[in-house]
Amino acid sequence: MQIDKPVTIGRFIKRYKRFLTDVEADNGDILTAHCPNTGSMKGCLSEGARVALRDSQDPKRKLQLTFQTVEVDGTWVNVDTGLPNALAYEAVEAGLIPALTGYSTLRREVKYGTGSRIDLLLEDPEKGRAWVEVKNTTLREGDAALFPDAVTTRGKKHLEELERVVQAGDRGVMLFCVSRSDVKTFSPADEIDPDYCETLRRVAKAGVEVLAYATIVTPTSFELGHPLEVVL
Repeated sequence: MQIDKPVTIGRFIKRYKRFLTDVEADNGDILTAHCPNTGSMKGCLSEGARVALRDSQDPKRKLQLTFQTVEVDGTWVNVDTGLPNALAYEAVEAGLIPALTGYSTLRREVKYGTGSRIDLLLEDPEKGRAWVEVKNTTLREGDAALFPDAVTTRGKKHLEELERVVQAGDRGVMLFCVSRSDVKTFSPADEIDPDYCETLRRVAKAGVEVLAYATIVTPTSFELGHPLEVVL
């Protein structure tokens, strides 16, 4: 996936009011950008870190710039939670995720469950249906990617809805899109949200499939990387 909008590089100053970030551009200008990530972004917000801001080029937006990527210990990390869904769609369509190949149709944002929308729905007359939930993951501890980085009751609800589609006879797949390349495994972050992590392990035992992939991130591109060992 190539970023098709102009990108500005700068240095991170601060995040505030949850959705706002201040960045000092290389030319010295102080820019305020929209932060689309509702998590804590733990480990990703060091003052002075290099960041990339994407220009929406949308005159209707109050803030033209989006806080997209940040450099952490020499590795670019995507913090825009909207990009993993698009990347997952592209990867499945291109046959890059073996567990999700062989379906005749692929749709995004399909209503299901209780007031929810599934990120990807794969359908096939012979294979049936696969409901795929995608989560952006940025937290790293050693060589392990961890999720979540903040308490997420919404995330727990999505797991329970995947469990119900499995009980109904379909496939339910939890796909963790780890938005960095410097990891080898994926695990639930028990210290941050033990309730979510307990639910993840329970639904996995009940048949929900758990997949995790690293990604290759630059300020102007976002690509699927290597599959990660899932350690529950």
